[in-house]
Amino acid sequence: MAFKVVLDANVLYPSSLRDTLLRLAHHELYDLALSERILDEATRNLVADQRVDPAQAERLRRAIASVFPEAMVDPAAIAAIEPAMTNDPGDRHVLAAAVVSGAEGIVTFNARDFPEAALAPFGKQRINPDDFLCTLLDIDPLTVTESLIEQAGQLRRPPLTPAQLLDYLERGRVTEFAGRVRELLIPPTERDT
Repeated sequence: MAFKVVLDANVLYPSSLRDTLLRLAHHELYDLALSERILDEATRNLVADQRVDPAQAERLRRAIASVFPEAMVDPAAIAAIEPAMTNDPGDRHVLAAAVVSGAEGIVTFNARDFPEAALAPFGKQRINPDDFLCTLLDIDPLTVTESLIEQAGQLRRPPLTPAQLLDYLERGRVTEFAGRVRELLIPPTERDT
């Protein structure tokens, strides 16, 4: 059985990272947990930064929820236990989603709002996205690399090679993961070209 994690909104914001994480969940390398509030936060930030318009944001939110309906955590259950959370008030719903869903942890770049002292009483951990992806790569390097090749091949605006996709992931702060995949996919003679 795969382990379960909640994806925080900040890892759903960068498109390349979001796509990579969701594809690996689709390939059942881990069990995904999300909430409407997490999806709303991610899409609201995309609109605020003018990366998408409101209609595109709504389509993205609906697409994720429809592809992963089993990942959506009951909002009433989250609301019922959210007051017991002691992490940053703005992110208590994320920890509550982890508790309700039985997730092992929260994949997030946001260390400040998820201190260990707030997570430990619930048996949860904060997981850096780079570490998380490296763990998935260790578990199943073939599925991870094939998924990234597929992801690059399906991109059209702009079209990307696997090496270019890895460049985007490196800029998206998953540098160790991108570097390790680069070593697996790209011959040494082609890495610096």
